[in-house]
Amino acid sequence: MEKRRRAGGEGGNRGMEENTMAILDTSGFNNSKISDHLNDDRLAFLEAVRTASLLPDNGSTPTRKMFEAIFHILKDADSVDLIVESYQLLIELDKRFPRVYLSKGEQSDSSSPSKAVSQMVMVEEAWLPFNFGLDSYNEKGEARNPSRSSVDSSGFHALIQEIGRVAKEMKSEAVGTTFLKNMLLLQYLITVLEGDFLPRNCAYQENMNWTILRESLLNMLLGSRKIVYKGLVKDCLSLMCDLSQSTVFSEETSYHKSFSGKQHHEIDYAMALALPEVKKCTCTVLKTLLVMIMELDSSRRIADHQGLTTRADGVRTPVVDIILDELIYDNDILCSFLQVFDPKWKLEIVVQYFLKYITKYSVQTRRSSGKVNIENLNGVLKCLSNRNSTRSIVKKISTELVQLLLAYAFQAYLLLSYQHVSKGLSDTMEDDKSNSIVEVCRNMISAFTCLRQENPDTEILSVGKEALFTAATMLSKKS
Repeated sequence: MEKRRRAGGEGGNRGMEENTMAILDTSGFNNSKISDHLNDDRLAFLEAVRTASLLPDNGSTPTRKMFEAIFHILKDADSVDLIVESYQLLIELDKRFPRVYLSKGEQSDSSSPSKAVSQMVMVEEAWLPFNFGLDSYNEKGEARNPSRSSVDSSGFHALIQEIGRVAKEMKSEAVGTTFLKNMLLLQYLITVLEGDFLPRNCAYQENMNWTILRESLLNMLLGSRKIVYKGLVKDCLSLMCDLSQSTVFSEETSYHKSFSGKQHHEIDYAMALALPEVKKCTCTVLKTLLVMIMELDSSRRIADHQGLTTRADGVRTPVVDIILDELIYDNDILCSFLQVFDPKWKLEIVVQYFLKYITKYSVQTRRSSGKVNIENLNGVLKCLSNRNSTRSIVKKISTELVQLLLAYAFQAYLLLSYQHVSKGLSDTMEDDKSNSIVEVCRNMISAFTCLRQENPDTEILSVGKEALFTAATMLSKKS
């Protein structure tokens, strides 16, 4: 891991800081509700930062103080324009000036000249919106002005809980800018976690240096004593499912609602247009957060097996186990989860879900002393193709739930299969993959047949019919 300082450092951008911060002067962080001039000053400040840092090809990196001012505007503003402008500026600045990134290093082996090792680079003086107790600059800033402070782990969890509370209770006519602002704030914070984690995880896969991931923002967040880790995961899962199913704001409601004035009408109409997309993006970043935790758990598992972790790393329940328990306990969120979650991990969780209910003897075939591998979708389908196994499972899970799990797992399997094929495989590997898909399709139809035989009155769900039609179509093409 290499640590670098930005070209010119903080001192090199001091003049830009003085010029742009002067736009805000003492009123820039005034919480007065007489905000016309305040909002104009803040918009001018954001535009000045954009002009200086993003428009030129060699734009200067904003200083920490400038970043903090933009972040404060996002947290404090009550204007939709300011909220959106500050959020977009922070996102674009992070893309232009990443805090952690990969650079091509020297070739690792002279015998393989085409292979170069990626080296992780971390910018030392980069500002962070988080305060996990390691950034003395942010700690001092918090003491001086709490309203402008960075977000700690408990604040991050509280933000998710607040969004979840409003999402459950809100009515379309009661939505305010605070709800929109909190969702954009959460999106930005998770984007920062992602920008820090992904290059670290890539570097770890190459050099197996666990310290790189141990020092990631995500690992520090999950290991914080200020939060209950399981509670954070459950709240993320619940909010993701709630947002995916929540009723969108209709334009018709906005048009026919009576307003006290034209300005209020314009603000409400802007909210009506923005809210559905913001909800969708918030659902997406929550999914991203959960997937990142799963990837971190996978990397942690490898590090554990290789003896790279220590007692200081602590013990944490894998997030897949927490999610699985929640889905088994609360079937109301299961459908939403299956509709929106990442295909790779969705397939993994569905298989693990069935393993909770498949008895050990069901993996033994009568004509063979060998065992069926049920730790993948095809193994589960083979098990469900046995009437005795199916009878045992449907005593514990409803046939509707079995259909739902199989259909969405089949969708995920096909998507992942074709993603692998599109990356380019040798003819032999492609034939093996094709044969595997054919076998899964056959076992899919067989599993549904056993479900109907076990309970002739079972109605096939629409999603199950789609899965069966897809499987039959693919078999007919292969025959």
